[in-house]
Amino acid sequence: MDSALDVVRAEPLCAETPARVLAAPITPAPSVYVRSNFALTPLDAAHRIDIGGAVHAPFSLAMHELADLPQRHVTVTMECAGNGRLGLDPVPSGEPWRFGAVSTTTWSGVSLRTLLERAGLAPGVVEILGVGADAGPRDDADGEVRFARALPIADAMHPDTIVATHMAGVPLSMDHGAPARLIVPGWYGMASVKWLTRLDAITTPFTGYFQQQRYVYDVDGAIEPVRRTRVKSMVTSPIDGGRCARAVLVQGWAWSGAGAIARVELAVNDAPIWIDAALGTPASAYAWTPFEAELVLPDAATATIRSRATDTAGNTQPERIQWNRFGYGNNGVREVMVTVGEG
Repeated sequence: MDSALDVVRAEPLCAETPARVLAAPITPAPSVYVRSNFALTPLDAAHRIDIGGAVHAPFSLAMHELADLPQRHVTVTMECAGNGRLGLDPVPSGEPWRFGAVSTTTWSGVSLRTLLERAGLAPGVVEILGVGADAGPRDDADGEVRFARALPIADAMHPDTIVATHMAGVPLSMDHGAPARLIVPGWYGMASVKWLTRLDAITTPFTGYFQQQRYVYDVDGAIEPVRRTRVKSMVTSPIDGGRCARAVLVQGWAWSGAGAIARVELAVNDAPIWIDAALGTPASAYAWTPFEAELVLPDAATATIRSRATDTAGNTQPERIQWNRFGYGNNGVREVMVTVGEG
C-alpha cells in the first residue's frame, strides 16, 4: 500500500488523495487519485489509437506520431463522480469513496480537436466516443463490458480537451492511463477515458453501459448521464478531526464545471449566519479556487466549520443532494469537525 495514496480497493486500484495532501494547490504526482473499473495488462510501445466512425479520412496514430504533434498543457481539478459517496445516507452501492477522490495536476498532450479535424467529421456528428482498452464482466450486464464514454461534439472540439500522454511533466503511469488518455476539463473523471484505444465520431447519442447504466444519476428510475462537475468546496485547514485555536484561519478550495467560482461562504456549527471568504487566484481556468477567512470559534470543546460555494452560472452547493441510486455528484455542504484549543 502506497502511503502517498489512501487505497480504497487494491485490485483494480482505486485510491484517494490523503487529506493531508489536499491543501497543496497542485497535487503531488504520487498522490493524484486513481479510479480503475477493470484490471488491465500494460499496453506496449506498439499501441495505437484508431480514429474513425463518421469521418471522411479515418486513420491510426502511433504514440511517437502523437508526440510529434503540437502539444497543449492544461491544469485541471478532476474529481471522481463518486467522491463523497460515504457522505450519503443510506450509503449507495459503488466504491466507498470518502472525500479524497479529487486532485489538481497538469496534463500534456494533443488537442482532440487536432485529431478530429485531420479525420474530417461527416455531417450529422453529435458525439465523439472514447473507447478504453480496459474491459471485464459486470454483474448486471451480459458478457464483457468495455469502458467507453461519449462527449457532445462541442466539448470534444474544445481546444483544451486533450489526448494526454504526460502528467506533471512525465509520461503517464499505468494507473493514470498510459500510454494515452482523454482529459476533459470541467467534467467528472469518467469522461477522461484512460488507456485510450479508439475515437469514433457518431451520429446518434451513445447508449453504452457506462453512459446509460453506470455514471448516471438514477433517481427513482429516471436516468440522466453524469456530465459536468457540480459546484463544490472543501475546507483543508484546519483538517477534519484536527485541533485548532479559537481564532483560526480557515482555508480550502472550491471548484465547478459550470463556471468560475464567484463566492465561498463559511458558517460555524448550525449558525444561520454565513461569512464571506476571500477568494484567491486559481492556477488555471480549470483549477480549484483558493479561499480563506478568519473565524473565531465558540468557547467549546468542539466545533464544526461548513463551507458552500457559488459559481458564475448561479449554482450554489445545497445542504444535501437529492439521493441517487449510485451516489454520484455529492456536492452537499460538508462539515469539518475540530477540537478547539491549543495543545
